[in-house]
Amino acid sequence: MGFTVQGRIVLVTGAGMGMGRLYAERAAREGAAAVVLWDVDGRALEDVVAGLASSAASVHSYVVDVASVESIQAAAGAVLDEVGVPDVLVNNAGIVRGKYFWEHDHHADIDLTLRINTGGPMHVTRAFLPAMMERGTPARILNVASASGTLAVPRMSVYAASKWAVIGWSDSLRLELASTGHPIGVTTLIPSYIRTGMFEGARGPLLTPLMEPEDVIDKAWRGMLAGRARVQLPWTVQLGSTLRNLLPQPVWDVVAGRVFRVYSSMDRFTGRPSGAPTDQKDAR
Repeated sequence: MGFTVQGRIVLVTGAGMGMGRLYAERAAREGAAAVVLWDVDGRALEDVVAGLASSAASVHSYVVDVASVESIQAAAGAVLDEVGVPDVLVNNAGIVRGKYFWEHDHHADIDLTLRINTGGPMHVTRAFLPAMMERGTPARILNVASASGTLAVPRMSVYAASKWAVIGWSDSLRLELASTGHPIGVTTLIPSYIRTGMFEGARGPLLTPLMEPEDVIDKAWRGMLAGRARVQLPWTVQLGSTLRNLLPQPVWDVVAGRVFRVYSSMDRFTGRPSGAPTDQKDAR
């Protein structure tokens, strides 16, 4: 029998809306015993809890700021005491800042992006992993990265840096757990742009249309259950990475800039409208 979430505990960060909410709903549909929701927005969490009220799973919500180690540790302690050791961790929370590097604010952009996108998954996993290892039963960790973590993209320098780090850490963690005999699979999701509103105005590169959230969730979920090391979506993400490694830099710059239009994909980026919730909700 393959790994399933039936009868297990699933924890999702950034669960207040978007992709995070979809992960939570998927866990409930597939028979999870408990779904644990983390988000910085308490009101958004209330909506998700209400939406899951008819499911058989017990639903537990916690207001958590994944930019804060203290907030993560306090919430993790509460989950371990009140719900139990998670069988599945979905590190989904994230933010995006789309602008030239020199336009980034030190704190609101650079520091915050790194604390949420990079530090968040690491600290969340570190808070639960010892208990997961001690229990010794099969488990899964899904870390949401981005195709921007494999290819340089103008106007995404800080975001890209945060996701490059996630990919390196996530894959290293996978190897560490495998080499030490722990039955905990680690999957890194590496998608291109998803139609969630988080990347409003961004244009998909050649042959890479904006993907539908439900389709991404389905492929990521099935890849995680199967214990796949990486889920890269769509197929052009792997193609781009391969060409980047094969072609000389000047040639790749021409191909990426003029042919695939990767370098201009953020030229019209606007993000969510001013005042709309964006932080820690639906990273890609």
